[in-house]
Amino acid sequence: LPSISAYGALFSTLSPRLVSAQDTDQEPSSVACNFSLKTTLEIMAGAPDSVALLLFFVFWYAGNMKYNEYNTAALNAVGGKTSGLTMTVATMQLGVCALYAFIMWTVRINPAKLFGLQTPEKQSVPKSTTADLIKSIPLAFCAAGAHAATVFALGGDPLFGQIVKSAEPVLAALVGTVFYNKAPSFYKVCCLPIIVGGVAFASLKKGDDGSYSLKFDTTALVFGMLANSFAAFKGGENSKLLSDKGVAERYGGVGNQFAVTQIVGFLILLPIMFATEGDMLPTFVEKLKTDSSLQFNLVMSGLCFYIYNELATYTLKVTGAVTASVANTAKRVIVMVYMAAVTGKVLTNEQKMGSAIAISGVLLYSLIDDLMKSKVKKA
Repeated sequence: LPSISAYGALFSTLSPRLVSAQDTDQEPSSVACNFSLKTTLEIMAGAPDSVALLLFFVFWYAGNMKYNEYNTAALNAVGGKTSGLTMTVATMQLGVCALYAFIMWTVRINPAKLFGLQTPEKQSVPKSTTADLIKSIPLAFCAAGAHAATVFALGGDPLFGQIVKSAEPVLAALVGTVFYNKAPSFYKVCCLPIIVGGVAFASLKKGDDGSYSLKFDTTALVFGMLANSFAAFKGGENSKLLSDKGVAERYGGVGNQFAVTQIVGFLILLPIMFATEGDMLPTFVEKLKTDSSLQFNLVMSGLCFYIYNELATYTLKVTGAVTASVANTAKRVIVMVYMAAVTGKVLTNEQKMGSAIAISGVLLYSLIDDLMKSKVKKA
């Protein structure tokens, strides 16, 4: 709602126009009608875009941190990585996302912009056809796979899982080259060994005799790399889908596309959940009925996942490539520091150095083409 100061601004805008009406013998009511629409809309629009963008960044980061926290708590509530319920947790999170999307379509409002102190946007049911939904299945499958694999990786080791996830550009380069004919530049390729080397160094552990050996959480490594692979395919499929202007137009915006992706992804994970963890479903249901911690963390992890992804879209859509790259890199670091504090787990010196190398490599990978272009122009 507008503040008192906002009404004051509205009154101060109105006052001189009423005076001019008296001076010119116009009907005050006609001038009052003349003043209002544009000014009222400006006041009701909320915070300026610059302020909103800053808030979107803040809540994007906060949402990502809280998702990691709630996800870890939900997995712990069902018994951790050995409980046999990790896929169930991942699927139910997308179920929360699907329910949230249906609620938005029911009320026809997307409240995400409230985080930037701006007026919420309208969000109606998309006019997508059956053919559009079929075209969306590959994207939804990859998105669901990336989500589920990430839950497994973070369930194995929340910190090392984040380090492995930082190697996503390596898989993106490979998948883009082989499957989508989008090879990275020579300079980007030169950055890939830095990322791989950082992850490899983070996997080392120093023994009592001073020698190093590989020691890491296998679940975090395997599923982290699997999540990176799915994410790489997701990027390619997303570009392919949006290249069809008719599909993009019928979706009616990125918000609707994301909502449909989560719903279809949930439907894809359901049969996989029943096939892999169906025998544990009665145990999960019983825990869900009686454990308030599981109830809370499952719902909140799903909501945070949906909202932080939407806020990331708002921010990255209006920022330049350099800002987006720095923001993504900073997010990874902040999330790792936050999860270290939440879990009480201390990174080893090798993990600290390895993650620093890998994340620096990712930042360089994101910026190298722009840096080289500016260097060529100056020459």
